[in-house]
Amino acid sequence: MRTVQRAALPALALLIIANFVGYAVVGSNGILSWGDYRRMKDDRKIELSQLEQERDRLAHRALLLDPRRADPDLADEMVRSQLGLVRPDEVIIQLQP
Repeated sequence: MRTVQRAALPALALLIIANFVGYAVVGSNGILSWGDYRRMKDDRKIELSQLEQERDRLAHRALLLDPRRADPDLADEMVRSQLGLVRPDEVIIQLQP
């Protein structure tokens, strides 16, 4: 009985240490999840570069639409697509879907 009582405290300490080591290795922030974090980081870098390209494209388009110095070709394209306007000298060919 006395031997069991003396072994209980070290056994409990060993279980607690094993628990912490287990979480450090296989836990959600453990050593084995570092590869997942790297892969997610690479995916996010690709997504960020795509979003930056889209932002730059939209910023350039907004600059072309500045009311003080709008690009006439872009303004014409947008007016035609939004309002469906056609000049009298144009021929429209409708395609069947």
